[in-house]
Amino acid sequence: MSTPDLIESEAFIRLAEHPDINVLFGSGAIHSLGEEAAKLGSKALLVTDAGIVKAGHAASAQASLQASGLEVTLFDQSIENPTSACVDACTVVAKDAQVDLIVGLGGGSSMDTAKGCNFVLTNGGSMKDYWGIGKASQPMLPLIAVPTTAGTGSECQSFALISDDETHSKMACGDKKALPKVAILDPELTVSQPTQVTAYTGIDALAHALEAAVTRDRNPVSDRHARTAFALVQDNLKKLFSNPEDLTARGYVLLGASHAGAAIESSMLGCAHSMANPLTSRRGVAHGAAVGMCLPAVMRFNAELPAVSSIYAGLARDAGLARHEDTDADATDAIVTHVEHLLQLAEFPLTLQAYGFADDELATLAAEAVDQWTAGFNPREVSVSDVEKLYVSLFAGSTCEDKGVEACS
Repeated sequence: MSTPDLIESEAFIRLAEHPDINVLFGSGAIHSLGEEAAKLGSKALLVTDAGIVKAGHAASAQASLQASGLEVTLFDQSIENPTSACVDACTVVAKDAQVDLIVGLGGGSSMDTAKGCNFVLTNGGSMKDYWGIGKASQPMLPLIAVPTTAGTGSECQSFALISDDETHSKMACGDKKALPKVAILDPELTVSQPTQVTAYTGIDALAHALEAAVTRDRNPVSDRHARTAFALVQDNLKKLFSNPEDLTARGYVLLGASHAGAAIESSMLGCAHSMANPLTSRRGVAHGAAVGMCLPAVMRFNAELPAVSSIYAGLARDAGLARHEDTDADATDAIVTHVEHLLQLAEFPLTLQAYGFADDELATLAAEAVDQWTAGFNPREVSVSDVEKLYVSLFAGSTCEDKGVEACS
């Protein structure tokens, strides 16, 4: 299915008319922020980071809010991979300002910080009290999400991913009350991001689509969004690698990332994300690079299930990566090869050695990965031994036998 066809598709229309989120998409959409916010509150907390302030996006957002008569309090101390301490600092600012509305402006980290603040501000306690699903007993403030990167899809999710300051564990804290009321998708906001960030976030969106498409909890809603997300992202991300100024391609990747976020909301993620998290917590590997590095190996592992291979094959055929007469095995190979090609275009390291990992860390990494929440949604059950073999495959020129692990197959 081509990109123009997708814009007229049922999946696009359904996202734009999301039953719980008012999704605004298009260049200049940020200027609608004040009008939308005025429908929800009068005292807004604008949650962002220093980079977004430097780029001028926070000033634009603040001007739109103030033009519609809202009082605005700025919190610009969001950090990458936000922690409980970051959320607590944001909550203090929100409480002092007595806000009745929160706006998350930035990448997934800023939106996660905004959601985390919403949990603690309205329900008390700390983030660890909301680790899991549906643990907020009190109503939460309305939230507007404005992504400036095309990747996380957090604007269409009710989860905040927050790291525990002591254990460094990533806590997925979800509650339907945390779902944004409005998502504003303006591709112009993504132009200022560095090329490397475009690569990281774009690959993350690609992984979201491919993992959400095959999880154990996959369903017609997640299937519709995942298929649309994959088609939009894979068809346009490579254009951005060659021409970062292509605003049309940026818009489609941004839209695809939001579809992928909606897919995650319905079906969750899988083993590539569970393998990526320990790499980030131990060596600070950027999330998009970590999940991208793991994705092809996990796809091949999952494709040993015929039902999963059939899904991958369908995605490949729909995107024109395989012919309709190709076998599922051949079509699956085509989509994995295409993912590997996009990873090469992204130009970040794709081996564990490049990030400083040693082979004697693999067993510990595998144990940590299996304990990650998303591992339980992977379509094929994973053991510590399975994941250790997958990590082995991420060492350049290595085999399982080289590392003293049973054969990978």
